[in-house]
Amino acid sequence: MTTLDERHGEGARDGDGRGGAVHPGPVEAYGRAAPGPVPLDQPVAAAPRTAGSKAANLARAARAGLPVLPGFVIPHTAATHRGTDEAILRRAWHELSDGGTLPLVVRSSSPQEDTEESSLAGQFASVLDVRGWASFRTAVRNVLDSARRPDGSTAPMAVLVQPMLAARVGGVMFGADPVAGRTDRLLVSAVRGGPDSLVSGEQAGTDHWLSRSGLLLRTERPETGVPRADSEPLLTRAQLLRLARLARRARRVFGGPQDIEFGFDGDGRLWLFQSRPITAMAVRPARGARLLGPGPVAETLPEQLAPLEEDLWVAPMARGLAAALDIGGSAPRRLLRTVPVVTTVGGRAAADLRLLGAVPPRHRWLALLNPAPGARRLGSAWRVGRLGAALPGLATDLVADVDARLAGIPAPSTLDSAALAAELRWTRAALVSLHAQEALTGALLPERRDKNHRTAAGTALTALSRARARGVPEERIIATDPVVLTLTAPSVRGRGRLPAVTPGAGTAVREQGRARVEQQSETAGPGQQSGRGPAHERALSVAGRPAAHLSATPALPPRESLRLRIRWVQELQVRLVLETARLLGLDAGRLALLRWKELAEVLDGAPLPGDLAERLPAPESPPLPDAFRLAESTVVAERGSTGGRGRGADGRGVSGGWAVGTVWDGTGPRPPGAVLVVRTLDPALAPLLPGLTGLVAQTGSPLSHLAVLAREFGLPTVVGAADAVRRFPPGSRLTVDGTTGDVRVAVGSAPVPVEDAS
Repeated sequence: MTTLDERHGEGARDGDGRGGAVHPGPVEAYGRAAPGPVPLDQPVAAAPRTAGSKAANLARAARAGLPVLPGFVIPHTAATHRGTDEAILRRAWHELSDGGTLPLVVRSSSPQEDTEESSLAGQFASVLDVRGWASFRTAVRNVLDSARRPDGSTAPMAVLVQPMLAARVGGVMFGADPVAGRTDRLLVSAVRGGPDSLVSGEQAGTDHWLSRSGLLLRTERPETGVPRADSEPLLTRAQLLRLARLARRARRVFGGPQDIEFGFDGDGRLWLFQSRPITAMAVRPARGARLLGPGPVAETLPEQLAPLEEDLWVAPMARGLAAALDIGGSAPRRLLRTVPVVTTVGGRAAADLRLLGAVPPRHRWLALLNPAPGARRLGSAWRVGRLGAALPGLATDLVADVDARLAGIPAPSTLDSAALAAELRWTRAALVSLHAQEALTGALLPERRDKNHRTAAGTALTALSRARARGVPEERIIATDPVVLTLTAPSVRGRGRLPAVTPGAGTAVREQGRARVEQQSETAGPGQQSGRGPAHERALSVAGRPAAHLSATPALPPRESLRLRIRWVQELQVRLVLETARLLGLDAGRLALLRWKELAEVLDGAPLPGDLAERLPAPESPPLPDAFRLAESTVVAERGSTGGRGRGADGRGVSGGWAVGTVWDGTGPRPPGAVLVVRTLDPALAPLLPGLTGLVAQTGSPLSHLAVLAREFGLPTVVGAADAVRRFPPGSRLTVDGTTGDVRVAVGSAPVPVEDAS
């Protein structure tokens, strides 16, 4: 066996050499044919199939000269079939423990753990501070018993035995930053003592971000998340350099960045306790990925949309905004043709924030330069100059045209399939023009800020308040005052009640004018409306109203008039789609799973898609971050927009992604879409991870075993959420951002008993 002193001998300190002398032991004890324990420095120990991945990795590291403690492994075949000779095993134990005077560590080493596909971190047993032969035999049995999985299967299991090292400082080092998805960084988390309390989630460590050469980039303490300022850091500058060197050497030995457990003993010697591949790297947006966000489009489309709703409302908005940007010369036409200004992510509308000018340029000094070709600059200036004077008249004409068309459309219930298709095509074209002019009007015409300035939302609030004061029934308010539609968002699947307002609410334009009503979907039978509340029954329609009725709306500024017509056209689309659903004998929610092209073909006489019955509504998606980028269809919040580097107001994100679900404390029936809220990331919770929607813990480390497993499952996870167990009782609805660490109660939610959640 290689001894402690020999491993750290001259030329081998911190793994720079090839190790010291090797004592192979007797062939009858350690040979290939013997079913007994195998020293880590023997070739047999480097075979994962028999020695398990953990022992095999340590054996490879030891043979490469890395600072690995001596030890032996009881191979899988010997341990499973009880084939280990008692005398041989006792002799190996006696030699390693120096006659029972030194404590040992007995650990699992399964071929199924610590692989490139899955770590199974913390899933099998490890027994520390084992003293005496009887305790050693019991510890071996405990490790073998841990091979029995919750699903009834039994994993192949070898047993790794090493001396128990009293580390002064220990922790975990990742050869890449798995939380941020960066391969050009090292992440080291350290605690006093060994790494066990860190990987178990019992405590969080002090985190150090290093360059690959070992340059310290940032240090963060778990208590406050601010740079460490005390005079006695856990790890010195020299120790961080040695850790970085160990990470580089391990990368070369294993062919990739490693997840390493380490410890410094009382003499300052560095030891490698475990090395395995990093199995769960967070996704990272590609260089140049677009900066997206709900931005101003959320004012019009604040809720999650079905496929048909996306095609009816998002596609025309994108085309209209692209036309406005092209006319204004804000972006090259080639770019506008290839990059949608507005798109959907998880069914929620998001805009390209840079194209819309909603964020400052990356380099402010470059904003002083205009690299656009001279001809395009000149043409844009000419168009903008003429538009500035013409826009009010153009807006008035467009509003009049839309009103006339709305007034002339027969009630949808009188239209056949061909007429329904024709009207839907007109509405999509009209929305393109309305969105384009609304964007240009907002950009080129100065907005009045005096007390006489009117908005559609403010006018709607006043109208709603007066209608209720007059005793107008809720189901008739929209019919008598169509401007009230401004206070609701379009949906072919349902709408909640109109907002509660008090007399005089129209004066609170800027505070309440953009209020939106929570969308609710209800189940309805074929041919019926789905989820239509009392504020909007099928008998109510903007279409078919006399032109005088529409023009009776109080005069509004050009932009507000355009916004109101956008909402009216969207409502007409809703009525047309509901009528189509009735003709086809479908629930409106089922019809909303079609794309526009499919619906147009059906209205033209084609059959319904054969898979329509099997299509499922998209799961509920959380609200989008204010600014984010996409990485392999995963939302990655822009860290600069959250006020921290992965640390939000509530905690620290350790496994990226967004989720919305129902709080569950791990006891009793599991609700659908469960977000597990616990005090700490206890590895015993691992069997609960499959099927969870999110995970929130009051304490814990992003490098703990359970955090690693959460990243492997792609489960949005937050640690350090103060007082989470009390603040988020079971049944509450939460949104969890595993990137920024934000944990918030979902808007409009109320606790739901877990037993009723199913």
